[in-house]
Parts: sequence; structure tokens; C-alpha cells
Amino acid sequence: MRRPSLNSREVSSSRKHRRIFADNGVAMCVDCVEKEYPNRGNICLESGSFLLNFTGCAVCNKRDFMLITNKSLKEEDGEEIVTYDPDLCKNCHHVIARHEYTFSIMDEFQEYTMLCLLCGKAEDTISILPDDPRQMTLLF
Repeated sequence: MRRPSLNSREVSSSRKHRRIFADNGVAMCVDCVEKEYPNRGNICLESGSFLLNFTGCAVCNKRDFMLITNKSLKEEDGEEIVTYDPDLCKNCHHVIARHEYTFSIMDEFQEYTMLCLLCGKAEDTISILPDDPRQMTLLF
């Protein structure tokens, strides 16, 4: 069965949009994404949007690039937290999702996490040492 083109998706403007709310009360639209919080493995994006998961704006019915707005950077207990509303429709300014990216250093490792309705959830840990102690083998 052939999947319809993402550009031809039509949504009734009279339909109520299903929303979920982030911790800070920002509404995110689940009607605009193919899959909610897809598992992205260890791909943690500090900025940008996962357009393959974007089905189109449920308000204006267009599938276009998105605007990054309300970007903030704060540091708490040695952890850098970047949040923004990246997934704002370029045409009608409908908020699709809120993106959160964190970076911290724990012992000899850099830790990254990402959580976004559109971009997904992911985490990664990378050694800051020349030789990753997790990859070392015992010599006996």
C-alpha cells in the first residue's frame, strides 16, 4: 500500500487539536507528529528539528521548516540545560513541541540527554579520556 505524500495531508481546521503539556505548562501538539517522543538512541541534538517525524502543521495544514524561539540556556549544579520551542510552525506560529537538551560532566564522562515530542528522546555518554575505560580489556 502506498503511503500518501506528507505534503498532501489535510486536517480540518474545525477539529480540536490534541495537546500534551510540558512541565512548564507549554502545550505541545501531538497531531503534528508521526510518533510521540521517538527513541533516537544516542542522537542528542542541541538544536534543530527532526523533520522526518513532522507530519505537517495541524492548524494551517502546511509542512515547512520551523522557527526556533524562546531559546534559553541555564546552568544548574554543573549541568548545562538548553530549552527552546523549536518546533514552531513557520507559517502560522503554532507551537508543535518544546525541546530540552542537557549536557553535564560526571567523573570522566560527558553526558548528553534530549527530550522533545518531535525530535524524540535520547541519551549518550562519552569518555573525556584519550582511552575510554569502558572499552579497556584486562591483560592477564
